[in-house]
Amino acid sequence: MQEGETLVFVEVRKRSNFQFGGAAASIDHRKQAKLIATAQLYLGTLKAIPPCRFDALLIDGNEQIEWLKNAFAA
Repeated sequence: MQEGETLVFVEVRKRSNFQFGGAAASIDHRKQAKLIATAQLYLGTLKAIPPCRFDALLIDGNEQIEWLKNAFAA
């Protein structure tokens, strides 16, 4: 996704129940590392690297949607 000049990598997570934490809890350090590695591979194909950020779109059991901009840093 792109917002202005910023390239936004968006992770969409849904949790139907809270037994193991909500949708945000599912983006642990291991998952973040995978997302960062994937972004780095993609950015390596570009001639110029734009400003980037990682957002998370979280959907919990009650179908509430929360958009976290800058969910984590790389």
